[in-house]
Amino acid sequence: MQHINEYLNTHKDRFISELITLLKIPSVSADPAFTQDVLNTADAVKLALEEAGCDSVEIHETNGYPIVYGEKIINPDLPTVLVYGHYDVQPPDPLDLWNSPPFEPVIKETELHPGGAIFARGACDDKGQMYMHVKALEFMIKTEQLPCNVKFMIEGEEEVGSENLGLFVAENREKLKNDVILISDTGMIANDVPSITTGLRGLSYVEVEVTGPNRDLHSGLYGGAVANPINILAKMIASLHDENNHITIPGFYDRVEELSQEERTEMAKAPFHLEAYKRALNIQAVYGEKGYTTNERNSIRPTLDVNGIWGGYTGEGAKTVIGAKAYAKISMRLVPNQDWKEITQLFKTHFENIAPEGVTVKVTPHHGGQAYVTPIDHIGYQAAAKAYETTFGKPPVPQRGGGSIPIVALFEKELESKTILMGFGLDSDAIHSPNEHFGIWNYLKGIETIPYFYENFVALQP
Repeated sequence: MQHINEYLNTHKDRFISELITLLKIPSVSADPAFTQDVLNTADAVKLALEEAGCDSVEIHETNGYPIVYGEKIINPDLPTVLVYGHYDVQPPDPLDLWNSPPFEPVIKETELHPGGAIFARGACDDKGQMYMHVKALEFMIKTEQLPCNVKFMIEGEEEVGSENLGLFVAENREKLKNDVILISDTGMIANDVPSITTGLRGLSYVEVEVTGPNRDLHSGLYGGAVANPINILAKMIASLHDENNHITIPGFYDRVEELSQEERTEMAKAPFHLEAYKRALNIQAVYGEKGYTTNERNSIRPTLDVNGIWGGYTGEGAKTVIGAKAYAKISMRLVPNQDWKEITQLFKTHFENIAPEGVTVKVTPHHGGQAYVTPIDHIGYQAAAKAYETTFGKPPVPQRGGGSIPIVALFEKELESKTILMGFGLDSDAIHSPNEHFGIWNYLKGIETIPYFYENFVALQP
């Protein structure tokens, strides 16, 4: 890839400015109040792909938010790379914990990003990482170095489960036909320790509702005599883990992939500093399933976490009331061989069975997806590894990721191709949290590295 650094130096201010413009649009897919903003973002992505050099760009309507599809076919006989990303973002709440407005991007220096980081919702997840691919394509086309065909599929519902993307993929197998899928929606260990995510956990996401009396009650007149749904819900949730933080749902671990000691030893070679980890989170101790390390707990072991809990009175001052209902949102991260639909049903059955008399329980499944693993002997992984080694000066570390991209397993089922996860964010970038950010160095390093993936992938073809 000739002149890539020269091209980056010439255009980096524009690349940063374009990303900032995209980040200003509040494309929150979970909140209908932002519907028009999400649609406007799809239009912005379409325009960006056109300006980067795609020959054809289309907006495909769905029952939800649209999918932006673009392609640059230089020779049907050459390999084809399919780039997937998403333009929707998480809700920015709680707003009062942001140091700057979430949709008014600012650049600030940090300890890990001395060259500056862009603070905004979606900066890393996934607008910034998705846009790296658009700019990498621009470089390859403008300098006439695109070595193969490329297709883009950028959706607007990833943060709410990608419900309509599955149908789009099933109905457009020929349009989406490819030799490898490339995604940047993950991270790496550190700026001086590049890594490639080789596995993702699956996901089951549910909402529970516990109902007691037919109305809110005076806690003096009825307290101690009527089941309090909030108290009951707290007890039920607490019972989902035992004293070793092992999940107590019957059958939950039946299909869990158990890694060999040799594999766990290889994983342990990845750089990890426990004290630095605790300092970064301002915690005194780590916590989790007995018998596993921190890196194992957040990657190769399944988990169950309460993501939100509410009920009764939560306003200013006091109101002595027993709320008629209590609610919680719960996510379970799953590992290979665990089927998310089966786990959802196991949870539902168990949670309903442990409800005491005096309350009723409703479990509402939301969305989920299967776990995924990419073998490191796949030429896509090898192409990515060589690309990182070229631009970082050292080979990347393969690592299992703790997050989920539910659509990845579906891609392999429907399109019969492997996915390579080339992430450039850091764990400290606060995705899904207040003050999300993405290092400018990381953003530009992604644009620099991605073209080498294309070059290597073509060169490695049998």
